[in-house]
Amino acid sequence: MANLPTQAEILEWIRAHPEKSSKRDIAKVFGIKGAARIELKKMLKSLQSDGQIEQRKRRFNDPDILPPVSVLQMLGSDDQGDLFAVPLEWQGAGILPQILMNLRSGEPALGKGDRVLARVEAVEGEAYQYSGKLIRQIGTNPQRILGIYRADAEGGRIVPVDKGEAKDWLVPREGGGDAKDGELVEAEQLGPKGGLGLPRARIVERLGDPSAPRAVSLIAIYQHGIPDNFPDVVVAQANDAKPAEMGSRTDLTDLPLITIDPADARDHDDACCALEDADPKNLGGFLLWVAIADVAHYVTSGSALDAEARRRGNSTYFPDRVVPMLPDQLSGDLCSLHEGVVRPCIAVEMKLSLYGEKISHRFVRGMMRSLASLSYEEAQDAIDGAPSKRAAPLLEPVLQPLFAAYKVLKMAREARQPLALDLPERKIALSDDGKVASINFKDRLDAHRLIEECMVLANVAAAETLIAKKQPLLFRVHEEPSPEKLDSLRETAKSVGLVLAKGQVLQTRHLNQLLDAAAGRDEAELINISTLRSMTQAYYSPQNMSHFGLALQNYAHFTSPIRRYADLLVHRALILAHVWDDDGLSSKDVEMLDETAKQISDTERRSMVAERDTTDRYLASFMSERVGNEFKGRVSGIARFGVFVKLDETGADGLVPMRALGQEYFRHDPETQTLYGTDSGTVISLGQRAMVRLSEATPMTGGLLLELLELEDSKLKIKISKRKPNYSSGRRSSKKMSSRKLVRKRK
Repeated sequence: MANLPTQAEILEWIRAHPEKSSKRDIAKVFGIKGAARIELKKMLKSLQSDGQIEQRKRRFNDPDILPPVSVLQMLGSDDQGDLFAVPLEWQGAGILPQILMNLRSGEPALGKGDRVLARVEAVEGEAYQYSGKLIRQIGTNPQRILGIYRADAEGGRIVPVDKGEAKDWLVPREGGGDAKDGELVEAEQLGPKGGLGLPRARIVERLGDPSAPRAVSLIAIYQHGIPDNFPDVVVAQANDAKPAEMGSRTDLTDLPLITIDPADARDHDDACCALEDADPKNLGGFLLWVAIADVAHYVTSGSALDAEARRRGNSTYFPDRVVPMLPDQLSGDLCSLHEGVVRPCIAVEMKLSLYGEKISHRFVRGMMRSLASLSYEEAQDAIDGAPSKRAAPLLEPVLQPLFAAYKVLKMAREARQPLALDLPERKIALSDDGKVASINFKDRLDAHRLIEECMVLANVAAAETLIAKKQPLLFRVHEEPSPEKLDSLRETAKSVGLVLAKGQVLQTRHLNQLLDAAAGRDEAELINISTLRSMTQAYYSPQNMSHFGLALQNYAHFTSPIRRYADLLVHRALILAHVWDDDGLSSKDVEMLDETAKQISDTERRSMVAERDTTDRYLASFMSERVGNEFKGRVSGIARFGVFVKLDETGADGLVPMRALGQEYFRHDPETQTLYGTDSGTVISLGQRAMVRLSEATPMTGGLLLELLELEDSKLKIKISKRKPNYSSGRRSSKKMSSRKLVRKRK
């Protein structure tokens, strides 16, 4: 057998030649052949178990020495301007080494958090341990993992929240930070994923209790498969984008355009202004301008940015974060119509009559400068006589003409009679630590309605222009309700003494008559919810099938290209139709319109479900501290497994399981949406007032379980035992229960 080297000799060779440290390299240099290789393998295993070397991709290395080519993360510059980095992976027992980066002329500027592949060399006699030379900058968006951390002796594992992730992720001891067993953590991938064994990750943030409010939106993102991490090539394209130049664009910088958005908005993709029409033939009319961010200039057909935007379909909004359709470099900066900054836009000028009718319109591709970025509340306060310092100078020249234009638009709206549902929207306010501070209902201001009417009219103008120019596009389609759903709505209306007439071609004005008849009554919310439930889901389609809810024949989405892919395609169609430039709708875009319509309709529904689930979880978290309390509410849903009750105070929906309704058998009638008690004759139907006790709140699922204490309708008032029942759903209990007391009540 060949003479084997000592462990010291092997260690010396590995330290001197880290790039030639595989078992094969070591055997070759020491002349080890045949059966002696088995002994060499044992020696290497012994050194590895003692922690003197580690194996990385079939090579053995001293864990206290960096390999000559390493992945580094920038720390940033010190007081003298020297740029330092640390290894992304460090297995050594000593202190984390620092590397002084020696950048050469022409190399990219590096900042804190950037990642590079670098050639490193040990130095002596300095405060830092290595010097480094850039090989190339690498991706700054490693894959992120959300999951539950499970600690073990070797470090730990992450069990992903994402149901589509089949494998756990290994967390080396040095990558676990201070994470505790059972915590929800966010981690990032270490090295490329693939090959044998489990992928590796390091924890970058501890999110604490997985049922805590701060984790709620992250869980929804992962559960619904919403992409929240941009590929490196997409980030690179966004970072390389440069501000647009005037060129052949129309100069709109003298127009008094402003943006009006929610107070916490980060991006501004629509601006508007109104001017009195000087045309003597249109006395009392207006010229209404709506300018929209020119996203098509930056996101061109066939680019990586375009492919990612199409994949996402839209931005998704949660109480504590936004998952954007476009990287922040575009959505929050170059595309956004920020106050006082010149930005590219596609704008439409619409000539309005004294009665709010659109007489004509024209589109231009221009450059604009927003005079101000106001919130809805700021604009409303100003028009109501309490302008802020920022809004005061804009009141007379900008806001008053806009609100005057809204008055004539409102006249046209009332003549058109779009569906006028009155369903207050909940707003969840979070504290600094991510907990629900309050749940309120948003105020509906004229400022909201003003912007809505401006955007609707601009969307109509876009659709009409593209139809006239025979240009393919995606329409926003909303079909009328099915006969079955209308019959169900008629039954609900009939149950509360209202009528939705039959035997006529349904129009939105017929539904509005029903909503008006219910206004001011206890059943108003029931009728509004039932009307909403009778509606079909809106979607995108290359075929124009009108928009029933808005009572419009031609409608497309044009006004939000930062957050909706459909709008971006409409912009490209307008560019092509007007022959403004070569960045319009491509032949591939046209070829894929049907497929794209389905894709973005699906992503829109995905976002809606994720947003709804998140709201439910936040509500359950907020209510979890009030278990045992009693609440007033109204029956909002009937199912074979129980009754849903919407609580007045928060708008949260909770379930009263069938087993908690009493000891009698209830028959479920899905057509009339009622439950019928076979013993007492009790009928439980939508809209009945109820008193309930909260028995359980589960933040992880968003579920609320209720006990029914009291129920009433126009004829009956039912008091139910406060003792929790003990029987199975829909069946009589063998255990003796307290009887119900039925009390007739006249309205």
